Amino acid sequence: MTETRLDLSAHLSAAGLTDGLAELLAHIAAACVDIRKVVSGGALAGALGASGAVNVQDEEQKKLDVISNDILTDALLALPLVAGVASEEMDNCQPAQHSGGKFLVLFDPLDGSSNIDINAPVGTIFSVLAAPEGEVTDASFMQDGRKQLAAGYVLYGGQTMLVLTTGKGVSGFTLSLDGQWLLTHPEIKITPDTKEFAINMSNQRHWAEGVQKYVEGCLQGAEGGRGKNFNMRWVAAMVADVHRIMMRGGVFLYPWDKREPNKPGKLRLMYEGNPMSFLVEQAGGKSTTDGRAAILDVTPTQLHQRVPVILGSANEIDIIADTCGV
Repeated sequence: MTETRLDLSAHLSAAGLTDGLAELLAHIAAACVDIRKVVSGGALAGALGASGAVNVQDEEQKKLDVISNDILTDALLALPLVAGVASEEMDNCQPAQHSGGKFLVLFDPLDGSSNIDINAPVGTIFSVLAAPEGEVTDASFMQDGRKQLAAGYVLYGGQTMLVLTTGKGVSGFTLSLDGQWLLTHPEIKITPDTKEFAINMSNQRHWAEGVQKYVEGCLQGAEGGRGKNFNMRWVAAMVADVHRIMMRGGVFLYPWDKREPNKPGKLRLMYEGNPMSFLVEQAGGKSTTDGRAAILDVTPTQLHQRVPVILGSANEIDIIADTCGV
């Protein structure tokens, strides 16, 4: 007998959300289905390779970065509920041409661009804020992470999954073969303890002493002071690494390093740090910039502000903070 599962629309309808938020989230999910179609097509869709341009972070844009950004931007700005959007791939926000929109949406349209051409996992990250009154400018988006109304990501992997929070826990949906988002993971919880960590080891020589000390303790395994063996995982797409943590625990670290000492970190607060931290905290985990300050408490000052990111299983985050003095 086939199990009957709740679909995204029914789940959102039952959630008692702010007026219009359910419609907006369904619209974002539908746009991500369109992105998945292009991602799945790969070379057949002419979507692989570089676009020949760079984004505001001076990073080479892939064709799929541009395509995904256009899909989300066009879909959202056509929705009367949306007052404006901001993207990792755009220099400034784009206000809607209509008036009366209630929401602002920020997104990383295709996280993990380095994975595109090798057919490894990529994803979309999004965050929803209330639109303040008046003209929409970059300053309208300068709201700390605790003010998010919703956040989520879509992972384009072996299965296409949407993982979503509206501030009442975390739910996961799998895209069916007939294009429906079906609830498959109703109450996602991150295990408080773990034996897995995710970090780019090629940067080890550049890390601060505290991070080096923590990772060295993991690498020493059962013979070291931690007394247990760890596995290291690194997919090079934040969506995929965080999804693994959601499913079976772990920690993800993208810390400050001394290659660019005047920059606080690599990842973007508004497009990656805040939405992923909201999800992780709602699933029982913790997120921090340095082992002490919570990412969601950082006051944004720039649309493309960078931040160190450490998140995942709560007890392991406490060890990073208390034992290693990060």
